[in-house]
Amino acid sequence: MEVPRKKLQRTPILCIFLLLSFITRATAKKVPAIIVFGDSSVDAGNNNFIPTVARSNFQPYGRDFLGGKPTGRFSNGRIATDFISEAFGIKPYIPAYLDPKYKISDFASGVSFASAATGYDNATSNVLSVIPLWRQLEYYEEYQKKLKAYVGESKAKESIGKSLHMISLGTNDFLENYYAFSARASEYTPSEYQNFLAGIAENFIKKLYSLGARKISLGGIPPMGCLPLERTTNFVDGNDCVSDYNNIALEFNNKLSMLTTKLNKDLPGIRLVFSNPYDILLHIVQKPAQYGFQVASMACCATGMFEMGYACSRASSFSCMDASKFVFWDSFHPTERTNSIIANYIVKNALAQFLH
Repeated sequence: MEVPRKKLQRTPILCIFLLLSFITRATAKKVPAIIVFGDSSVDAGNNNFIPTVARSNFQPYGRDFLGGKPTGRFSNGRIATDFISEAFGIKPYIPAYLDPKYKISDFASGVSFASAATGYDNATSNVLSVIPLWRQLEYYEEYQKKLKAYVGESKAKESIGKSLHMISLGTNDFLENYYAFSARASEYTPSEYQNFLAGIAENFIKKLYSLGARKISLGGIPPMGCLPLERTTNFVDGNDCVSDYNNIALEFNNKLSMLTTKLNKDLPGIRLVFSNPYDILLHIVQKPAQYGFQVASMACCATGMFEMGYACSRASSFSCMDASKFVFWDSFHPTERTNSIIANYIVKNALAQFLH
């Protein structure tokens, strides 16, 4: 009886492989490239090439990336947009626009303009002298010119219209700016500041639209009160998630969701989706064992309580041995494994329409 059972096991695996291969080929034509704007959640290494301390192009970052080398991604391996690119059948990782190793032939199928520590608010990008959103847009316009020179104006226009443009930022505006310095807090209430940021997001999407983008994903922000950095300092609640920060994230995400609905009505031909990582990350943090994790309150790198960037590197001897058991890599960013789960969730619940 053993022989027939083995044959039955092979058949569905072969069918699944052929089906995935078919989907991959079909998808590659529908979405030729993924174009990324944002902060450290999607920065593939642009900050390596600007004068800022907001970097991660050193060990132990990237220890589980292809080749085990640090790339400037704030994780032990790949980030969510890398997994999304792979899910769309394009390529396993998206290169950073400022990395001189890559050319327009590489960027034609995907590129990241993102910069760690940036935000919608220019004042946020000024804190650590990183690339503001308006500058990322200028790089994108430069990219379009290079793409036209590479494939011709007609094909470039077609590619831009079919490419998926992903936006992921906002957390730094609150944690690195509004709640860290008094300037914006004295100017706006939390709700007013959310409206201010949402207005910038709206203008940015309209600008992308005017440049030919039609498929756009507007990313929400995570339950930022559950980041290890915030939990470490939450002594009053026994190092639990900071509910006030999570509530702010929920409120802001609701405004971005409403903005998505509004712009889909206002801009003819646009396909704008709201990609929200809040629920899935919160569920992982609350029930880590269900996802195969052992630790959710502390990070893998260094002591796991407050280090990121250079501090993570200096205390790397304290880092965990197996990052796949941890939800967070450093005190602010998820591990590669968490990124893969979030990416899968986003593809299934927000981006699936672009697969058809």
